[in-house]
Amino acid sequence: MFKLIATTTLLAGLLCPAAPPITSAAITSAAVTSAAVQPAATRPASVPASRSASGVTDRSASEALAGMSLEQRVGQLFMVASPATGATSGTVRAITDHHVGNAYLSGRSSDGLIDTRHLADRLQRLSTVSRTDNTALLVATDQEGGYVQVLSGPGISRIPTALTQGTWSRSTLRSRAATWSAQLRGAGVNLNLAPVLDKVTAAWAPYNEPIGQYDREYGHSSGRVTDKGLAFLEGMESRNVGATVKHFPTLGRVRYNTDTHSGVVDSRTTTSSSYLDPFRAAVAHGTESVMVSTAYYSQIDPDHPAAFSRTIITGLLREQMGYDGMVISDDLGNAAQVQAWSPGTRAVDFIDAGGDVVLTGSTSDVPAMVDAVLARAQTSSAFRDKVDASALRVLKVKESLGLLRQYSRLNETGQLDPTTVSALQVYLRVTATGRWDAHTRKTLQRTVGTSIDGDWGPRSQAALQDFLGISRDGSGGLNDRTVTALQEYLNAQR
Repeated sequence: MFKLIATTTLLAGLLCPAAPPITSAAITSAAVTSAAVQPAATRPASVPASRSASGVTDRSASEALAGMSLEQRVGQLFMVASPATGATSGTVRAITDHHVGNAYLSGRSSDGLIDTRHLADRLQRLSTVSRTDNTALLVATDQEGGYVQVLSGPGISRIPTALTQGTWSRSTLRSRAATWSAQLRGAGVNLNLAPVLDKVTAAWAPYNEPIGQYDREYGHSSGRVTDKGLAFLEGMESRNVGATVKHFPTLGRVRYNTDTHSGVVDSRTTTSSSYLDPFRAAVAHGTESVMVSTAYYSQIDPDHPAAFSRTIITGLLREQMGYDGMVISDDLGNAAQVQAWSPGTRAVDFIDAGGDVVLTGSTSDVPAMVDAVLARAQTSSAFRDKVDASALRVLKVKESLGLLRQYSRLNETGQLDPTTVSALQVYLRVTATGRWDAHTRKTLQRTVGTSIDGDWGPRSQAALQDFLGISRDGSGGLNDRTVTALQEYLNAQR
């Protein structure tokens, strides 16, 4: 996904729906309206989950799946675009009306960490009991670096191209990727649609439109791509952001961009090609997410694009390589490569081939896609089993990222008690201990965009008050007024 077209000027519009952005108030209004008219989904009896004394509830992926209706399970298999500068009504409707369980921030934004966090929070607040069984969204973006960096602005570093990153030592790259990961987490993003593990030879790079022309490769050998790509991946994981290796099996040998051209074919790559070595290494590492391209691979399956190929997804990736993690598609909405198929057929064929998450840059395609998958699951027990297996894989990723943890509503007392601290820790995606320790303070400082030193003084307090939208009062610590506002904010997240 996010394979670039021709000029930097065009980048801002890529995969960004045309509908005008809506405000926070509009999101809230849409959420209330939809909840009022939405019929209750047919669902099995709730599954009990363990609750600690601090009010934090732990659900396993299997428990979360058991509590979901079929409609909600199907919704977990979709990821819809939201402009990184503000959600559109189409994005909101996908979640509120069609149970879509994941979103990705698209286009370009220089709004910075705090404003992006507010957008991510607004999207998360749409994931209510009736829509997603109160299961948080995967909020993703493309934060590779160079020409492919969706988020920038205050609190977010400019990232160089992968080709430049590939010249750094492994330890340096891992360390810097950890910093970038922490910034993503602070901005409310929990899944990065990176790193690119496509190898492009130096001779072919100028002609390789999706990767080589934009220096998206870590190098020109499988060894360098593997070494540096996994260093980036490890850095992302170290700060609790999931990584997505792409574009399986490779886009390093194609000429054209599947976003803008149809009939894109790789006529050389085979199942034993060294171009697959970086992906084999990522699978062995235990990567949580693999993105599959929409190109044809005539030496592997000449009849189907990779995203619709059982031979490639189930046969090669899952059976031969032993991968049982989450498989996400390249764009199945706006990409020229898939326009010969109806939206519903694209979604059904991807899941039937062994894929898990249908990514679409077109919010208008969501109703047809979701309805087609739901209809197939209702008439085919074999396909229903695939839906359940895919939903479980998605939920396992969410479990590993701490997205299945929930907490009881807080009493808005203004007291920073263990229950409030635990709720804050759940929100920050750190271990819920109920202790206002240095790690929690540093994570909150990172989130509100101030100096990260673990000491909570006047600057941290001012930044938190800005984040919460209350006036600064010059206080040097967490006073009752600020804690009350924090409790109100945490309660609004669910």
